[in-house]
Amino acid sequence: MGESLELTSAERERYLDEGFLVRKSVFDEADLVPIREAAERVAVRAAKASDAKASLVTRAIAPASDDYRVDGNRYVEAADATVQFEHGEGSQTIRVIEPFHHLDPVFDAFVEDPRLVVPVCGVFQADRVALWTDKINLKRPREGSGFRWHQDSPYWSHVCDHCDRLSNIMITLDDADRENGCFRLVRGSHRKGFLPGLDDGTALGPLFTDPNHFDESAEWLAEVPAGSVVIFDAHTVHGSEPNESDRARRAIVLTYQPADNPMFKMDETRNFSLHAR
Repeated sequence: MGESLELTSAERERYLDEGFLVRKSVFDEADLVPIREAAERVAVRAAKASDAKASLVTRAIAPASDDYRVDGNRYVEAADATVQFEHGEGSQTIRVIEPFHHLDPVFDAFVEDPRLVVPVCGVFQADRVALWTDKINLKRPREGSGFRWHQDSPYWSHVCDHCDRLSNIMITLDDADRENGCFRLVRGSHRKGFLPGLDDGTALGPLFTDPNHFDESAEWLAEVPAGSVVIFDAHTVHGSEPNESDRARRAIVLTYQPADNPMFKMDETRNFSLHAR
């Protein structure tokens, strides 16, 4: 971490204009090994907690709302997290865990890594930021499903009155390309704020962005090496294709907000300082 972590003026201009910025290979292989190991520990812990919760629901000891389906997709509330499973009928493969930082000490420390906090402070032009939420996308080989075009802000709008002041930072744990379903986003799609969702008769439809309201030709593919970061606005339209390769495409997304605001789904406030490094 010898070079400056501060945002350059060009990076900030790109973020404001295009809704994102990219830094490649911020974390090297030595950094990534313990992070990947922690990711697998979290997946195992979430799977065990989900199995235990499902058993309690079956025995009517836990409410049915702790193991539920939305548009046919399974979610389990377990280990103080929402565990989302892959979409195949009866799938036991975890797709996403949110939040997850509390499930392993490596991640509890990772959310305040200066390689993340310093550039996000630059986005906010602030000395301090707070964690809003965090999730891990496991995107398993041959199983990892895609994510339709969406903005994150509508998902949070019912519990957050400062969605315009949320910034995401995605960290790639594996090399990402088209074949393994890399992250994609739409340049400039953040400029109009909240965009209309789909009116397709499903419960989740309104959370997926209507493509009639943004320019899909402005798509950018995050074909980047492991350890890269993409910082993007909560209003930026993004998604991904399925992982059709034999390689994992794991990624972490941390979302930060102005300091002194509590976290989403957790009764806690986690502030981080630009100068605490």
